[in-house]
Amino acid sequence: MHSLQIGLWVVVVLVALALLFDFINGFHDAANSIATVVSTGVLKPQQAVAFAAVFNVIALFVFQLKVATTIGKGTIDPAIVDHYVVFGALVGAIAWNLITWYYGLPSSSSHALIGGLVGAGVAKSGSGALVWSGVGKTVAFILISPLLGFLLGSVLMIAVSWLFFRSTPAKVDRWFRRLQLVSASLYSLGHGGNDAQKTMGIIWMLLMATGITATDGPMPIWVIVCCYLAMGLGTLFGGWRIVKTMGQKITKLKPVGGFCAETGGAITLFLATAMGIPVSTTHTITGAIVGVGSTSGRRNVRWGVAGSIVWAWIFTIPASALIAAAAWWLGTLVL
Repeated sequence: MHSLQIGLWVVVVLVALALLFDFINGFHDAANSIATVVSTGVLKPQQAVAFAAVFNVIALFVFQLKVATTIGKGTIDPAIVDHYVVFGALVGAIAWNLITWYYGLPSSSSHALIGGLVGAGVAKSGSGALVWSGVGKTVAFILISPLLGFLLGSVLMIAVSWLFFRSTPAKVDRWFRRLQLVSASLYSLGHGGNDAQKTMGIIWMLLMATGITATDGPMPIWVIVCCYLAMGLGTLFGGWRIVKTMGQKITKLKPVGGFCAETGGAITLFLATAMGIPVSTTHTITGAIVGVGSTSGRRNVRWGVAGSIVWAWIFTIPASALIAAAAWWLGTLVL
């Protein structure tokens, strides 16, 4: 009985740690949802985070749990998962998120979590623990999601320019101030749908490993609801350091540009979530913003800032994996 109680306490602590990661994910990635709508002046910062948080939670009713399944069963072999692996993965992801938030770098919470899982899994069982199809798909989308965001953002910007070339700038601005509310809500919906499911996958993995949930059973409803709420609350508190980088430092945006970037990003997220691929909302919106900026000429994009963001992307998986491996070893001593 005593060992069972200890086991349950460990599970409770790890679920709380997972929800903390989810909160920090929302906090860290709030910038992705609101940077464009704030930098164009359509919404004030406090209005924007509340708006984004509401649509993060509404995603609960929109998306199937395909991304959660990829994380829970398609990244590392479920047979090697125990509370030490989950602890290592979460500590690795949270630590890297806090480091990049402190320096104002919009890195990927998603890839920090994937890196954490990879690091903890390899620390326990070597590279044989990895499900290469799932890891490969996720790594491929490190490149594909920003490129798709870039392509869609730039194509939408060119299309809108053609459609409204006879309209006055004041009229275009007035129209797209309204339309940006639609695009921002769609982007926040896609953000909640893809990102909250990553934490669901981790908690589900833990519950299956400890025998609380059957491996062939459905995910408990409380896990789904808690993860969406934690994500929404994190977004509500917002990571302001990153908002400035995303909304002002890469390129100057007007409402029409903000609409095209958010719409391009939202389409990318909806496609990836439907395919069950855990993508980076940060990579996606950054690619879309650069795509919109580049339609006005290369000089309208601050490539130095974009370059520093790309370096943060490259280091995310190995850095979080390294921290997770150390945390796994520490966990085996203290848990």
